Amino acid sequence: MKLIIASNNEKKIREMRAILSDLGFEVLSQREAGIHVEPEETGTTFAENALIKATAVMEASGCPAVADDSGIVVDALNGAPGVYSARFGGDACRTDQDRTNLLLEKMRGEMNRGARFVSSIACVFPDGETVTAEAAWEGEIAQAPSGSGGFGYDPVFFLPPEGVTSAELEAEHKNEISHRGKALRMFQTEMERYNANR
Repeated sequence: MKLIIASNNEKKIREMRAILSDLGFEVLSQREAGIHVEPEETGTTFAENALIKATAVMEASGCPAVADDSGIVVDALNGAPGVYSARFGGDACRTDQDRTNLLLEKMRGEMNRGARFVSSIACVFPDGETVTAEAAWEGEIAQAPSGSGGFGYDPVFFLPPEGVTSAELEAEHKNEISHRGKALRMFQTEMERYNANR
């Protein structure tokens, strides 16, 4: 099945393409499909924002579109940055590093370091049908950044079972254990169920 990835984030596209291709899907980025939409993410949950993005690209292309909305949820910050992870700090934070530094500043001296990445996947079909999945990846906020892999908050997302941050994992291993990897495998199961019932 051919799917258009509803994203302009090259690093996210690379991760999603690797996982979805391994799962047997043929995928195109928005740019490859000639789609130039960037809907406003007005949802209050990851699931709502994923649906907004997938719907916009499906409507613009007439093809099934899949979107991921994801972010980091920090216990000591009452769930922030959450759905605002990519916009954390507003105009004052324009890069991943800016947002990571702001998070570390807000966590300074905090003993409760518990956090999780959440990934919500939504696929919208031209007939209006949807397939969704969501998964979380538990970890902690590190005291300082470490590692150069991944993107976003990966350098400060520490994984006690692995003894490293997400940014220190090999890409293939990260895709096996991450929130996005888990959500996309759940999505594959839901897609198989969807196809079986058509």
